[in-house]
Order: sequence, then structure tokens, then C-alpha cells
Amino acid sequence: MAAPLTQLTAGVHYLTPTVAVHVFDSGVPGPTAIVQAGIHGDEIAGVHAVCELLEDGLRPERGRLLLIPVMNAPAYRNRTRAAPDGLDLNRCFPGDAKSDARERRLAAQFMQLMHDERPALVATLHESWKRFHPEVPQSFGQTLVYGVKPMPAIVAPTVARMNEQLDHPYEVWAPHYYPVATSSSEVIEAAVGCIALCVETWMGFEERRRIDLQKRIVRVLLDQIGVLAYSE
Repeated sequence: MAAPLTQLTAGVHYLTPTVAVHVFDSGVPGPTAIVQAGIHGDEIAGVHAVCELLEDGLRPERGRLLLIPVMNAPAYRNRTRAAPDGLDLNRCFPGDAKSDARERRLAAQFMQLMHDERPALVATLHESWKRFHPEVPQSFGQTLVYGVKPMPAIVAPTVARMNEQLDHPYEVWAPHYYPVATSSSEVIEAAVGCIALCVETWMGFEERRRIDLQKRIVRVLLDQIGVLAYSE
């Protein structure tokens, strides 16, 4: 018999004194989903979206939901991609618990959380100054990014649902395959076997609109994975 998972109890836990993990357990069997934001400190819409979802009372109807509003607190406070004199946290995975670098230690802590929780879905909320163009690989705005082929089955229906309601033609979403060996998504997917995706909104939109788009796509993803029912 497989050993039981060392899952966090419902409530608020801390990977570090400033990296909070909000854990919600529906009490009904189902998948675990993890949503994180603020891994890059200058990508603020995702942070605000997760905070607002917490304030809105977002809760799982099946399984478990873990929300991490700010993965890289020093970078977020400085509103820069990485903390001053620090490393790009999203290029530090799988991390090293004994490293002198704070980012590598945090990445190792986060990976341990993944092994303990065994999520079905990990969604990381990002933003980009470049709106997606299929001929420009390093353009991400308005995409759902996956780094391991084949494309996860939930990507296409999520993109289609997001494209049902557009306030502007530039809001159109697209799937985007862009593997990065040391990013959290690819390392987590390889280690745990889950679906790991990056949500990228385009910074050309007003902050309020970006936050609303992030909130909406999180709810759609949670619906697709079976954690809650969401319809518009």
C-alpha cells in the first residue's frame, strides 16, 4: 500500500515568514489544485487576482485548493522581476535546500510541497509586455503556456471559454508551447505528473482588466479540473 501523502491541514501555512499558503479542503473526494502568483515581482495582476479570490470566498466544491498569493515577496515589494541582488525564482527549480541563495531554498521548499500534495493542476499567474504572435516564440501575452507535450486536454477548452467573452480583439487567448527546463511548471510536471500551466495576461491592458481576466481564467481552470463548477 502506498504511503499516505503529507498534506497540509486546512488553514494558512507559511513556506517562509512572507510566503503564505492558503489551504482549503472541501471534505469531498476530488483533485487538488494549486494556484500561485507573484513568482516575478513586477507581474502584479496575478497577485491581486489571488488576493481578491480569497476575499471573494473562493472555495473548492470537490477536493482541495491551495492559493499562494505572493511566491516571491522581496521581488514583489520591489516591483521587479527578481529581488534586489537576487535570482530569477522561476529559473531556480527544482531548487536546493542547502543553497546560499534564498530563491533556490524556496524552490526546494515549493517542490517538497508539490511532492506532499500531489496536485492534479498547478497554475502560475504571469504577465507579459509582449502580446502573443505565433511567429515570435518569446511573446506570451494572452496565452495559456504549457511546456510538456502533448498539450494538456484542459488547455483548448479553457482558451475557447475565455474567448467567448472579449472586451477587445487583443484579448483573444491562445495556447502556447514554450518549454523552459528550469521553470517551476516543467519541473513540477516532470516530478509529480500533474498539469502545470502558466497564465499570461498582456500588460498593455489596464491593471483592473488584467486582474479580472486572471480571476476568470482561474475559475475556468478549476472548473475544467473538477474542483468547482463555474459558469457565466
